[in-house]
Amino acid sequence: MNKNIALNEYLDISPEVEHALATNCPVVALESTIISHGMPYPRNRETALKVEQCIRENGAVPATIAIIEGRIKVGLSHDEIEFLAKERHLVSKVSRRDLPFVIAAGKHGATTVASTMIIAQMAGIAVFATGGIGGVHRGAERSFDISADLQELAMTNVAVVCAGAKSILDLGLTVEYLETHGVPLVGYQTEKLPAFFCRSSQFPVSVRLDDPQQIAQAMKVKWHSGLKGGIVIANPIPEPFAMPEERINRAIEQAVHEAENQGIVGKESTPFLLARVTEITGGESLQANIELVFNNAKLAAEIALAYQEINKTQ
Repeated sequence: MNKNIALNEYLDISPEVEHALATNCPVVALESTIISHGMPYPRNRETALKVEQCIRENGAVPATIAIIEGRIKVGLSHDEIEFLAKERHLVSKVSRRDLPFVIAAGKHGATTVASTMIIAQMAGIAVFATGGIGGVHRGAERSFDISADLQELAMTNVAVVCAGAKSILDLGLTVEYLETHGVPLVGYQTEKLPAFFCRSSQFPVSVRLDDPQQIAQAMKVKWHSGLKGGIVIANPIPEPFAMPEERINRAIEQAVHEAENQGIVGKESTPFLLARVTEITGGESLQANIELVFNNAKLAAEIALAYQEINKTQ
């Protein structure tokens, strides 16, 4: 078992996940902000449970991560998922800077991409599935609003399977940030960065890889050669659920304008924007969000299985 597990007195790993890690079975980490801040109840609970089931069906063990009463939980019970789903915004949204304070105060916290990566590495989990990563926000040249997810990707050894960066962001500046900080942006069966609700954008990925085994091999080479930092695996939303670019862009522009007028900034901006886009699109964007998460969970399980096989045989 990873030595960091024994050293961390704040970490609780579920029996299922602990057994998987001890027996070298593939494990996929999952965030919890998508439960508390990403979707309304009960769709958030239903989606969280279905994502876990999708990972199991594809040969890996799910490890949903959160903070419950000041304890870091790696692998949640159904009751804990239900709690996060019902409490929603009453649960703190927790990134790197927030972790020690939420834990010290014995509070509840839903983990972002950044904090999920930190805890996944702490527990010895190499693959993490989410919807979309955070990035450079529109208007960042004035606000300097850049998600902590990007800095975490530059220094934490976890592969993040996503549908690209959330399309409410400045995708061009997000790609530039990742390149500057040496974070590989892998396009899964694509040469263009997926734009969350849309399958493509005008921005190229750094490398295209077409199967989980290729990705797993690149992960092994990167980390075993001492090159620290994460890998972004950009997985386009399935064609039947992709949204027309013009329509989603109109909705995003309206939501961004409303956020600016209401002074909504920082970590509250993403939940607000996603919720408003859902309202403006009549719920279509929410269904797209759910489907892309399922798609990412499936690919993450396949990569975790391939990575476990490579490390076992080489």
